[in-house]
Amino acid sequence: MTDLQPTEFSVTVFDEPTTLTVRVGGELDYDTSDDLIDIVLEHLAVDSARLHDVRVDFRDLTWIDSTGLAALLMIHRRTTEIGVTLHLDNRPDVLERMLRQTNVLDHLTAPGSRGEPPACHGDCAFPS
Repeated sequence: MTDLQPTEFSVTVFDEPTTLTVRVGGELDYDTSDDLIDIVLEHLAVDSARLHDVRVDFRDLTWIDSTGLAALLMIHRRTTEIGVTLHLDNRPDVLERMLRQTNVLDHLTAPGSRGEPPACHGDCAFPS
């Protein structure tokens, strides 16, 4: 029998002149999603005027659940509000499947539009 140890969650931030890169490792789930949101929103609050792109690098992601997906939607909402483009890089199969099954891949990777307010349709829960 194999003894599987839980994969530790990690976030590493690389801050460049116009790009914020956030590398996510381990499991993005109920226990860790708030940490990712807090880290990204903290950087956006400080650096939004100079940023054009936020790149979330998933090369070390091992698992994502619906709470992790909700975190990505929240990050997308905030980047869209300030006109910054969100990129989801190095997506492992588990993330790719979730994005396609929930039909949010195109939504999450749509370009931001700096200076223009986001379009609001319906209840405005998630700008399109």
